[in-house]
Amino acid sequence: MKKLIITLGILFSTICCFAQKPVNPNASEEARDLLNYIYSLDGKILSGQHSYNESPDEFYDLAYNITGKYPSILGTDFYWNGKTDPGPRTVQAAIENHKKGAIITLMWHVGRPGDDPPYGWSTSVQNEFNDKKWQELMEPGTKIHIKWLEQVDNLASHLIELQKAGVPVLWRPYHEMNGVWFWWGNNPEGYKKLWKMLYDRLTNYHKLNNLIWVWNANAPRDIPFDEAYDYLDFYPGADYVDVLATDVYHYDYEQKDYESLLELADGKPIALGEVGELPKTNILEKQPKWSWFMVWSNWLTTANSKERVKEIYNFSKTINRDGIKN
Repeated sequence: MKKLIITLGILFSTICCFAQKPVNPNASEEARDLLNYIYSLDGKILSGQHSYNESPDEFYDLAYNITGKYPSILGTDFYWNGKTDPGPRTVQAAIENHKKGAIITLMWHVGRPGDDPPYGWSTSVQNEFNDKKWQELMEPGTKIHIKWLEQVDNLASHLIELQKAGVPVLWRPYHEMNGVWFWWGNNPEGYKKLWKMLYDRLTNYHKLNNLIWVWNANAPRDIPFDEAYDYLDFYPGADYVDVLATDVYHYDYEQKDYESLLELADGKPIALGEVGELPKTNILEKQPKWSWFMVWSNWLTTANSKERVKEIYNFSKTINRDGIKN
């Protein structure tokens, strides 16, 4: 019996440790520590706030002004929509806020491969990407594939600066892929290949080991011409994803969607990558596995009263920046 107990203990320990390993076997110590911390939350939830990259502290600071507490997570974007590449500004904000104790999450509203920056919202980020273009994207040597490599390599030049500074990143590229509004979201099989291509280029070619890979879908919905399809259709697989997240706007915290994402995650952490209206505390009691929430920029005040913001920041299970365990 004693031998059996010891054997089971070793097996349980092995399973737990395996579950917490980053998908990148060469992940940095900082990335491993952050992922382990997320696994350890045990019903607690990290607060988070997004700001546009032209003013990456704006709404993060506003959350503090409302609540007297800084969010645990600062989010911003590599979206290139102006005359100059926003990468250096995004990197600077990430490093400065990391030094202050914030966890950093970054995203990438990137234009279609083949288009040149700056990327127009409707003319590029949300423009058509047909089957022929998808096929060209997947074929090395084509014009679109070469332009895609240029996009990724430029992005990598900024992420490398964060790696040098010891900043781990909750990295959530090509988000809301199960919706119909972004160029990368209209082809499930193409999308899964695209995700793996990006993972390979950043991880194996550029040796970026500071990234925690966050696959960030949208809450499913069947609104005509604004659909978001099942999570499973676009999931690239457990070998390429550290955390599964979803975006919830208009207070659409459906229990069935929560449970569906939990099932797909199969032991990996789940998160609210973007929210509009903050979840009420009774929702979080029923959905205790969310690792973090991040309010989208100005929705902090346009979709939430100050009382609602204070309520969630003062919730007993919310961890704000001053409560992060180092």
